[in-house]
Amino acid sequence: MKSNNSPIGFFDSGVGGTSIWKEVITLLPNEDTVYLSDSKNAPYGEKSTEEIIALSIKNTEFLLKKNCKIIVVACNTATTNTITYLRKKYKIPFIGIEPAIKPAALITKTNIIGILATKGTLNSTLFEKTSNTIRKDIKIKETVGKGLVELIEGGKLNSKEMTSLLSLYLEPMIADNIDSLVLGCTHYPYLIPQIKSIVGSKIKIIDSGEAVARQTKAVLKQLNLLNIDAKHQPKHKLYINKDKTTLENLLHNINHKNIEVNESDF
Repeated sequence: MKSNNSPIGFFDSGVGGTSIWKEVITLLPNEDTVYLSDSKNAPYGEKSTEEIIALSIKNTEFLLKKNCKIIVVACNTATTNTITYLRKKYKIPFIGIEPAIKPAALITKTNIIGILATKGTLNSTLFEKTSNTIRKDIKIKETVGKGLVELIEGGKLNSKEMTSLLSLYLEPMIADNIDSLVLGCTHYPYLIPQIKSIVGSKIKIIDSGEAVARQTKAVLKQLNLLNIDAKHQPKHKLYINKDKTTLENLLHNINHKNIEVNESDF
């Protein structure tokens, strides 16, 4: 039975969704959470829709067994390919993540925006529908960030290979005169310092983290599922089906006592 004290569930193809998880626990400091990192099957962006749906079902079932009251699909590829299916199949509320091209379209001055995302996100029906809502005079420069997720999952966040790939993907967009860059994968916010060093200060970098946290809070409030016990000491349980070193490294600067990282072959 779901209650206010039940945890918020998250799943991603790997460790990148912790960029969303961090925003949620910052905005909702009383909430318990369960995070699932399906790193063994990362990246989802190169898989078929059928494979992504099967993995998303598996991840959802894991979180339901943990009695989660809401599930954040902390993965752009999983959201754009499976969120409609998941909402039809399960009664639990789902929060999805889409590339923030609408906010980018509102602020662009050059009318040219860039998006760095996975193949699975850019090829999805949902992304196509969202793109079609943008003004026709705005050009969207799409780039598949092939290899970036694998490097992050492999603990090579600040490697020469990462710098080389980012330069390869970003320099053509800079040449095309983009003035905003949408990060269409939850792994990519961890690359913002390196991205800034390449694109400079004139290009606005946009990700979905804060918006997703606000939406999660709004839905929980609407359903009367917010944990409003100010004395509650929240517990955060994170599960990964590969070596947990990369995940622990990404969490090292979070000042929470009750964070538990588990290796689990779910």
